[in-house]
Amino acid sequence: MGFIAFLKTQFIVHLLIGFVFVVSGLIINFIQLCTLVLWPINKQFYRRVNCRLAYSLWSQLVMLLEWWSGTECTLFSDEATVNTFGKEHVIIILNHNFEIDFLCGWTMTERFGVLGSSKVLAKRELLYVPLIGWTWYFLEIVFCKRKWEEDRDTVIEGLKRLADYPEYMWFLLYCEGTRFTETKHRISMEVAESKGLPKLKYHLLPRTKGFTTAVQCLRGTVSAVYDVTLNFRGNKNPSLLGILYGKKYEADMCVRRFPLEDIPQDEKEAANWLHKLYQEKDALQEMYNQEGIFPGQQFKPPRRPWTLLNFLFWATVLLSPLFTFGFGVFASGSPLLILTFLGLVGAASFGVRRLIGVTEIEKGSSYGNQEFKKKE
Repeated sequence: MGFIAFLKTQFIVHLLIGFVFVVSGLIINFIQLCTLVLWPINKQFYRRVNCRLAYSLWSQLVMLLEWWSGTECTLFSDEATVNTFGKEHVIIILNHNFEIDFLCGWTMTERFGVLGSSKVLAKRELLYVPLIGWTWYFLEIVFCKRKWEEDRDTVIEGLKRLADYPEYMWFLLYCEGTRFTETKHRISMEVAESKGLPKLKYHLLPRTKGFTTAVQCLRGTVSAVYDVTLNFRGNKNPSLLGILYGKKYEADMCVRRFPLEDIPQDEKEAANWLHKLYQEKDALQEMYNQEGIFPGQQFKPPRRPWTLLNFLFWATVLLSPLFTFGFGVFASGSPLLILTFLGLVGAASFGVRRLIGVTEIEKGSSYGNQEFKKKE
């Protein structure tokens, strides 16, 4: 094991990375709070500023994937589709099977210049998570309780508000509503059988309300839907902790572009279109499992240096005073100061671990275990 590989496995290094992310995130959140005064003066300028502030935070996680772990992301698509990336507003449909599926999506948005302006239909509980939810709030992310009767007006209002967004945005939808688990899949397929829908092997039954509403509200703004099917070579099941330990993965993403005018305007027909899409996604996963490859040309968009430079900037700004302070504490010889400092380190470790826990499948919500038994 080389020295760099050894460092990647050390807890103190992980703690320092977490410190930089958390403290820089709180600083960014404070700056975002201050930018609220811009909203009544120049809404579009406020949005552009917050896109760049969000980029400064999210790109640190992308840096871990691209530069720290060296994970490779390969696109399987066609040249015409790839040439549209970063040049239009789109809706992204991504399978929700892995802990770092969002991070693989983010690395693609970064490479095509839309990381800061990327959007998602997120569960409302995330709004109260420091850094993640707070940053999304200032980005006008649409939050929902995943109860359509309560969410309908909020979701429609939030989507319509994005109609004049000044930066190209990729609006991510996890149509399955929750991460794939065997229990959720079994219940989901029971629902599919009761509704006379074809069963899926690798996906949960898609929930159509969010998709059809997004298409209706963003029609005229969004140009296309990108269907993205993600898998990892070697049947790997990567985690954010694995990335933090420097484990390298190889992600393959099959991307298909569907012009929005090809998607039916009628809600029922659009829902049927989505169900058919998921049957196709299932077939793509089956092909990948059998052949180890998706159809289409292979593209490897080059990683850009900005994620690394951004992290090095924050590390320089934040770690220098931390090291100076820590040295002063231990040099003082005061047991009280030393114990207080170690207590703060422990609290920071706990906070970072809790943030990582948000991505873990086994600690995910129970949504889907019973909700699939209810009507959409």
